[in-house]
Amino acid sequence: MKAMILSAGKGERMRPLTLTTPKPLLSAGGQPLIVHHIERLRDAGFSDIVINHAWLGEQIEARLGDGEAFGVSIRYSAEGEPLETAGGIIRALPLLTDAGDDWFLVVNGDIWSDFDFSQLQAPANADALLVMVSNPPHHPEGDFHLQDNGFLNPDGTEKLTFSGISVLHRRLFDELDDSAGKLGPVLRRAMARNRVTGLHHNGQWVDVGTPERLQSLDQWLHERARTS
Repeated sequence: MKAMILSAGKGERMRPLTLTTPKPLLSAGGQPLIVHHIERLRDAGFSDIVINHAWLGEQIEARLGDGEAFGVSIRYSAEGEPLETAGGIIRALPLLTDAGDDWFLVVNGDIWSDFDFSQLQAPANADALLVMVSNPPHHPEGDFHLQDNGFLNPDGTEKLTFSGISVLHRRLFDELDDSAGKLGPVLRRAMARNRVTGLHHNGQWVDVGTPERLQSLDQWLHERARTS
């Protein structure tokens, strides 16, 4: 199974930091956010990684190269003008599925988590598996309800937050093109057909969406490194 790191956003909430640096290259704990992902993916056995980019994407390619320095193979899906999440995945499908595997892992480039990617396996009788987390203070309403049978529903009184980590099957995007927009509506349509499963990650997870949260994560990672 290949992995994709979504890295094409402009990072407007992170300005002024992202005026000159793409968000995935912002540093936390002494290294870029995207390098944390690459190392955790490598350690979990993922050797083929696809990265999409748009805003300042040439910096991402210059920093990461072909991945050899990290012990992986990296290929890029350049978008020019950034596509939304579903559109970016669809644009990259030829790279993600060219080895004949229709399942692939997707992780948002602007999160940090201690989630063990090796836990992820293609679900039976579904088109997607989403990693869910407890609702953070800035998103108390959550996204989806994890039912007792392991399937996700867009409705429910007790919702969890989608972590931005998922395993997806290419058929999720059948009859769609790279103008499909965001991933959320695609997932909700699949949930209506009872085709999306979930699991609850109780470990560390941060949506690095603002300079304040980036600074907090940076301090926490440095403190953890000093005490470990």
